[in-house]
Amino acid sequence: MSESSTFLYGGNVQANGIRQHYLRFGGNDAGCAARDPVIIVPGITSPAVTWGFVGEHFGRVFDTYVLDVRGRGLSSSSSELDYSLDAQAADLVAFAQGLNLDRYSVVGHSMGARIGMRAAWTRPSGLARLVMIDPPVSGPGRRAYPSQLPWYVDSIRQAIEGIDVDAMRVFCPTWTDEQLRLRAEWLHTCDERAVRTSFEGFHTDDVHADLTQLTIPLLLITAARGDVVRDEDVAEMRALAPHLLHTRVPDAGHMIPWDNEGEFYQAFGDFLGATLPTLATGVR
Repeated sequence: MSESSTFLYGGNVQANGIRQHYLRFGGNDAGCAARDPVIIVPGITSPAVTWGFVGEHFGRVFDTYVLDVRGRGLSSSSSELDYSLDAQAADLVAFAQGLNLDRYSVVGHSMGARIGMRAAWTRPSGLARLVMIDPPVSGPGRRAYPSQLPWYVDSIRQAIEGIDVDAMRVFCPTWTDEQLRLRAEWLHTCDERAVRTSFEGFHTDDVHADLTQLTIPLLLITAARGDVVRDEDVAEMRALAPHLLHTRVPDAGHMIPWDNEGEFYQAFGDFLGATLPTLATGVR
């Protein structure tokens, strides 16, 4: 660990009946302790470690926890486990309770954003703010999510057998070697049944109905490219939740911080209670 790293440790907590693994950044120093901690919930095939670089940066300002969603990374995974959106949302609430977080903000990407929306719908007492990063807007009677299930399944099966950077580049052609290497190392931890269930849930779970019930502060961050959240989708979401704030990140596809990390952090503004440092300064 470098001297400037904000990484503290990886840990496990028994919450909602399963082992939930997480990475912690920042901690409770004088600055972070004055602000609500942040729980980052990654997407459908993103173990916590793949969001470690984001956790590092958030840790300069906030006590930050990056969660392995059930069926991914080092959290519980089995053929009998419930991988529904409701179970994932209950995990998130129980995770915060298990770590005794009285108040916290959730930053969810893609599937993680939908998990955050469903968790917020249950109105847990400690959830103070929700950031939804490029959430799939598919659902009953809506257009399909633009990515296809075989893209996930084929790459996971190759990762289980052992996949190198060049083979992973076929699936993620715009990524750097470093990004590809990390995905190649960890993708095998994504349970195929978990991914299938979540992908199917993108088309059967009605998160727009959840959105109408959310009263906490909401921020929607979307990608300028990728067709996951279109302008008309943003308009509909703001009609359902008029207090929703929105920012589009230019020059970025669905994996926004991979494509335009600097402007990704700027998109948060002071929504979480403090601004994130620019990449140029990188200091608290």
